[in-house]
Amino acid sequence: MNARLLPQDISQPGALRGKRVTVMGLGRFGGGVGVTRWLCRAGVKVTVSDKADAAEMKDSIRQLEGLPVTLHLGGHKEEDFLQADLLVVNPAVAKNSPLVVAAEAAGVPRTSEMNLFLQRCPAPVAGVTGSVGKSTTTAMLGAILAGRFTTHVGGNIGRSLLEDLPCIAHDHVVVLEMSSFQLEDLPLVGISPHMAVVTNIQPNHLDRHGTVEAYAAAKKNIFRYQSPKDVLILNAADIALAAWKAEAIGRVEFFDPSDEPFALGVIGSHNQNNAQAAWVAARQFGIDRDLAAAALRKFAGLPHRLQFVAERDGVIYYNDSKCTTPQGAIVAMAAFEPRRVIIIVGGYDKDVSFEALGAALAERAKAVVSLGATREKIIEALEANRRQAAPAVERAEDLASATALARKHARPGDVILLSPACASYDMFTNYRHRGQAFMDMVNN
Repeated sequence: MNARLLPQDISQPGALRGKRVTVMGLGRFGGGVGVTRWLCRAGVKVTVSDKADAAEMKDSIRQLEGLPVTLHLGGHKEEDFLQADLLVVNPAVAKNSPLVVAAEAAGVPRTSEMNLFLQRCPAPVAGVTGSVGKSTTTAMLGAILAGRFTTHVGGNIGRSLLEDLPCIAHDHVVVLEMSSFQLEDLPLVGISPHMAVVTNIQPNHLDRHGTVEAYAAAKKNIFRYQSPKDVLILNAADIALAAWKAEAIGRVEFFDPSDEPFALGVIGSHNQNNAQAAWVAARQFGIDRDLAAAALRKFAGLPHRLQFVAERDGVIYYNDSKCTTPQGAIVAMAAFEPRRVIIIVGGYDKDVSFEALGAALAERAKAVVSLGATREKIIEALEANRRQAAPAVERAEDLASATALARKHARPGDVILLSPACASYDMFTNYRHRGQAFMDMVNN
């Protein structure tokens, strides 16, 4: 039997070759594909374990064709966890999962795709997190830095950079979007990005973290292991972040959303916040404002983030499926005139409050179509804040009926906005699946 890996061995070159590694969670979203491919090519004996069956995982499985990987799908086998040399856990898997706990008790070391990358990345890393705006800020920062550096963008924004490691040099720059789930595992390796950007902090993912304090603690890992030479960038307008400065080890810089605005190619005042965060981060790499401004003018936005879909009979459709928080939906509505938005909201329940969203819907929406597991919670919050007849309220059983109901209320000059304020897992594989379904309904 091979000698079991020690946690400090995982980062050593060649330490994983020939070892038995179980990847827990391939994911219908492909979250475990990148690390599985990388492990196979590193000479590792890889077993992938997932509760979903092969039919549900067909797209992810297709990406592993030709690789020497053992797939155990449709349920987990205890021996895959207790007899492994290393467990690589998908960020979507809760750390109190019984098999994760059992493996830890058996002395099996645990890591994650993000940790494996951070341990090996030769380039400086800029990490971006926050409750709202982290994807767009990441993409904006990547676009600005690409004007001067070879830049690699990945992480929670949609792709693993592990397979790109051979192409990443010490004089390149890496920009990573980092979710609370990914940041939760950084204490296992004691590494934080050289530059950490926090766009804002609001209650989110309480179904996973339990409390706002635990959620914030996970976010703080983005700077917890920095050195005195590193940089933490915080939002000057976010009161909740003010106290974080005292906990920083490195230098702290602030971005002010009300600073001189940039000319942007994307709509919404919130994108000025994202642009200011990206600009202050880029400035740490010696980028001047003119170069940043030029990159931001060309920035066309990201799919599923206030994405223009079409204009039909004078009604404009926007896909904001990436919006999975109440605050995100509030921000999206603010990009349009009051009482001109028919908004589709609702989805998976993350145990967050909809009180602020209810107030915003009551004040700004022309009509609200609610669906999914949170349908009644959102309507209840809206009704508690209603002071007049508007907005109209509709209950939908699925996205198709929601889109049809939204059309019923729309007139030329109105906007139909899919900005769910919730995750998609109750009805869809992920937010991309939901957003694409909406766009297909609009365009067909």
